[in-house]
Amino acid sequence: MMIPALATAAIKSGLAVLGAGLGIGLIGMKAAESTGRNPGASGQVLTISIILAALVEGVAFVAIFMG
Repeated sequence: MMIPALATAAIKSGLAVLGAGLGIGLIGMKAAESTGRNPGASGQVLTISIILAALVEGVAFVAIFMG
């Protein structure tokens, strides 16, 4: 009876981590693109992208622990 519940939790955690990975990849892609367009703002873009990546990883860790 526990096997379907564990499988469901594993699938949900896996999908959350997959989404977080895609989100961090998109953040990095857009940060590189915006730095290429405006090199003067690279420090601000770097700061914002690091903060956003940390928040996305936090959501992934919460999903893992809840699963």
